[in-house]
Amino acid sequence: MAPAAATLVESSPARASVRELQARIRSMQAATLDSRLVPTHPAIASLLPGGGLKQGATYSVAPSATLLMTLLAAPSQAGSWCAVVGMPEFGAEAAAGFGVDLERLVLVPDPGEQWLAVTAAMADAMSIVVTRPPKRTSDGNLARLSARLRQRGSTLIVMGSWPQSEAMLSLSDSAWSGIGAGHGHLAARQATVTVSTRLGGAPRSARVWLPDPELRVTRVLPPAESASATPAGSAASAVATDYLRAV
Repeated sequence: MAPAAATLVESSPARASVRELQARIRSMQAATLDSRLVPTHPAIASLLPGGGLKQGATYSVAPSATLLMTLLAAPSQAGSWCAVVGMPEFGAEAAAGFGVDLERLVLVPDPGEQWLAVTAAMADAMSIVVTRPPKRTSDGNLARLSARLRQRGSTLIVMGSWPQSEAMLSLSDSAWSGIGAGHGHLAARQATVTVSTRLGGAPRSARVWLPDPELRVTRVLPPAESASATPAGSAASAVATDYLRAV
């Protein structure tokens, strides 16, 4: 960690504030978070190593606000506190539409040059920290941040590539529906979610609605299953649709 960053995080006032915030948040988190696996959306969980997000691990996510909000929804509903660092365009209302609990969401839109120090500080108190690095950092800083995550049991989600990630989540073959012959509006989207792991092995993929016509994130069922499937899950708010049209 750079000297300035280290000073920001390790100074006595900052350290005291972080400890106080950490104690308050951890006292409010659900007891179910004691396991080493953080709950994840069922449409994506089976693609991840171990069936969910691991505490203390780092994941890379291809730039997609929809995919990010889908990943954050289940943990926040289960009691995890989440922080989003360096993403000023992240929409709180849209996140709520996808099921993210705003009472457990902290936004740091513009940390400036101190993004790494702020990310590390958030990891001291939050269960899940999302960050979008504006630039590369040194191997030493990466190692120190990784050690901090393991010590605190926090999960880091990085928008973009990140060395030594547990897994990389990406989207491909995205297709919108709802547009007719020159009329209509975007109503639903299908995309292929692919998870590649650092340990190798064949990537796992699934076709997913992001969202479906009823604003739910679900697996795309084969035609035979789709005809007999019973709708499940709660619909997202209409503001999520407005947000999706802009991304």
